[in-house]
Amino acid sequence: MDCDRRAPNGYAIFKNRDFTLYLGSRFFAAIATQMLIMAVGWQVYHITGRVLDLGLIGLSQFLPFLCLVLFSGHVADQFDRRLIILLGHCSYALCALLLLYFAWQQTGTLPIFAVLAILGVTRAFQVPASQSFIPTIVPAATLSSALAINSSANQVAVIVGPSVGGIVYALAEARFGHNSGAPVVYGAATALVLIAIALVALIAQRRRVSTRSSLSWGTLLQGLRFVWHRKTVLGAISLDLFAVLFGGATALLPAYTRDVLHAGPEVFGYLRAAPGVGAGIMGLWLAFRPISRHVGATMFGGVAAFGLATVVLGLTHVFWVAMIALVVLGVGDMISVFVRSMLVQLQTPDEIRGRVSAVNSVFIGASNELGEFESGTTAAWFGLVPAIVLGGVATMLVTVLWSRVFFPQLWRMQTFQHLEVYEADAT
Repeated sequence: MDCDRRAPNGYAIFKNRDFTLYLGSRFFAAIATQMLIMAVGWQVYHITGRVLDLGLIGLSQFLPFLCLVLFSGHVADQFDRRLIILLGHCSYALCALLLLYFAWQQTGTLPIFAVLAILGVTRAFQVPASQSFIPTIVPAATLSSALAINSSANQVAVIVGPSVGGIVYALAEARFGHNSGAPVVYGAATALVLIAIALVALIAQRRRVSTRSSLSWGTLLQGLRFVWHRKTVLGAISLDLFAVLFGGATALLPAYTRDVLHAGPEVFGYLRAAPGVGAGIMGLWLAFRPISRHVGATMFGGVAAFGLATVVLGLTHVFWVAMIALVVLGVGDMISVFVRSMLVQLQTPDEIRGRVSAVNSVFIGASNELGEFESGTTAAWFGLVPAIVLGGVATMLVTVLWSRVFFPQLWRMQTFQHLEVYEADAT
């Protein structure tokens, strides 16, 4: 596939009805998820005042995700991925309703963490199905545009979700009184997930022309073996793992907003949305002008920018400087996401796409949710600001080690074409 050529009309992908429906569903579900996480973070920190609990938000989602994700990748390869996504949205709606009930009853944090664990189980099944679904509904020639637009829409949701969630939270508290913000946000998120469910239900069903494989350790680990032998893919997803694991400052934004900027939930919503602003803009750019030269160096540059922006965030006490740093952080993250997504999708046969996507999602989940736990833990040990700064420095160090020591062939990669040349270099 010549993925370096841009389609004559970047908007042509929207003529694909199923892709447009899936994009809309993903968009509304992502907004709802971001609103949930925003409200949970503010609510939990308001209840306990402990930064470690902000880390536990991520850990409670990651542990069930990690336990199930290899099995769920096998499920994504054996069953209707559209149905898996649909059932996942239904589970999201249930979780939003449970969070609404617990917030209304003011039950404390333990039930909240239990619901987050259910979210982790849901994501374990939905993420591999979602990541491997797009190549089955779009032509190969438009895959790069579809992936970039999908990532961009997700990042726009990352902008809208926390911003709207923070504003709604603050307005509800002002209008209805103390402890009313979280229930209102959870109710709004439930409505958005219901829209996502309706859109997925309209996507045409497809008959899978794949052979069923028995459940065994061999089939479960096939995706892991595939990634291990594709060193460019392994390098890209492990780079993202360790970079975001150490640089997960966004998990600390509730504490940063209240204790460093001395602001409320609406400002937290703006800060939480800022990385999505940068990522969304970059995603739209990549949808029409995808990376075609110096692929490896560009990806490493994006990760380095991510780390540097994290350091700036930790050192500043000025709102607009923090906003700019978070926007740059999002730009760098989007570049890494685009390159990693293209490497995974271009090299993976469809019959194991779910299992490979599951492995990829383990790395992503570890970097995000486990990164939140790492950030909360280091903040509890060393303090909020030192934890953010040290995380950014560690990310830049990882960039140097991966580009010069562990995966130099990834640094030398010029284009997505002829990937076997880089794999040969790795061996």
